[in-house]
Order: sequence, then structure tokens, then C-alpha cells
Amino acid sequence: MNEHGTGSNLGTQSSIPLLEEQMDVRKRNVSTGRVRVRTMTETVEETARATLEEVGVEVERVPIGQQVNAAPPVRTENDVTIVPVVEEVLVIEKRLILKEELHIRRSITREAFEVPVQLRKQRAVVERLSPQAEEN
Repeated sequence: MNEHGTGSNLGTQSSIPLLEEQMDVRKRNVSTGRVRVRTMTETVEETARATLEEVGVEVERVPIGQQVNAAPPVRTENDVTIVPVVEEVLVIEKRLILKEELHIRRSITREAFEVPVQLRKQRAVVERLSPQAEEN
């Protein structure tokens, strides 16, 4: 006993265990539904269009018959390419004669071109199934 006549000692503290609650959180998977996805392919016919080009040439021989000292170069006048053709002619002396020129003219023809082609298109179909439906 202490001097105050009580059985407790005021200078010391004691604790009394109490209950303590603890939480345990867990997850579980729950199926709320399913879906089935199918693809469907459709074939549609469309027309492909293009413009086709063909380049042709026309060669015109132009007689010249003129003596030259050297072969003239190939030249272009407007849309005509001129190719000189020379020939050596044996005379008492050798002379270079411009025999002819080739005048080459380009021509372009255009033709519309159409051909049917088969094109495929796919689309997805999604169906919602109940959670109880069996998988196929």
C-alpha cells in the first residue's frame, strides 16, 4: 500500500488490451455478360477508270543535198527532233554532203479505259450474350 492508503501506484501506468478490428479486402471476377464478334465479307463491283497514253512518232525524210564541212549536230525545232544524215561521196576530193534530215514528230493519243473490278468489304457484327449462354 502506498502512503495514501490505496492499492494503486500512481507513478506507473498499465494498459488493458482492447479489441481491434482489421479489414481484409478481396476481389473476385463476376461475369456480367459475353459478346460474340463475327466478320461478314461483302463483294461490291466498282468501275476502275484510267486514261491511257500512247506516244507514237512520225518520221519524215527531207532531202537536202548540200555540201557541209562537218556533220551537223542533232537539233530540236519546236516539237520536231532533226537528225542529220551525212554521206561521204568520192570525188577527186572528199566532200561531206548533207544528204537528208530526219524530222521526227511525236504524237500522243489518249483513250479512256474502264474495267469492272471486284472489291471486298468486311464489317464486324457484335452480339451481346447473357452470362449463362454456353460458348460455341
